[in-house]
Amino acid sequence: MKNTIRKLLFSALFVVLIGSNVSAQGMPVYDNTNFIGLAKSLVESAKQTSELLKTVRFLKEQKERIEQVSNVIKQLKAVKELYRNNQKLYNMVQNDLRQILNSPYIKGDEVHRISESFNTIIERSVEDLDFVSEILSSNNLKMTDAERAVFLKQKELQSKEMVAEITQKTKRYREIISFREMQNKINNRETNY
Repeated sequence: MKNTIRKLLFSALFVVLIGSNVSAQGMPVYDNTNFIGLAKSLVESAKQTSELLKTVRFLKEQKERIEQVSNVIKQLKAVKELYRNNQKLYNMVQNDLRQILNSPYIKGDEVHRISESFNTIIERSVEDLDFVSEILSSNNLKMTDAERAVFLKQKELQSKEMVAEITQKTKRYREIISFREMQNKINNRETNY
């Protein structure tokens, strides 16, 4: 039995060793139509890739243009709001200051102080508008559109603060006038008792 197992193992080993060195006879055969199809598909892929790259470049340019237009629109909105706030400020000062100063309850020494406080705000507003105009019309400060938009937004907020300040001052002076008017009525009332 040992001999038969040995013979089987040697014969299996012999078949495996001899069978592994088997090679084909003759020249290998290639199908040229496969190479031509491969070359055509590579050329087509290159064309598609070049078209995709052109499309990507085009989309990037369009994105940049859209961002530029968006920044310009933001700037225009900020300038429009700034102008509206300054116009409102000017109208408030013109109308309210006249009413306050024409009141008989404002004393002579207060007229100058009240006028100066309102004029200071108006002068600051005009200076801001001049500076914004300078920024928008010249390129001396070398600002990007985004930086310019942020700057205009800040100026817009400052103009809103000025409008609030004028509104507060007007309210305060009107309260002073109404208090003095009430005080005058109380002091000059006729007693009927």
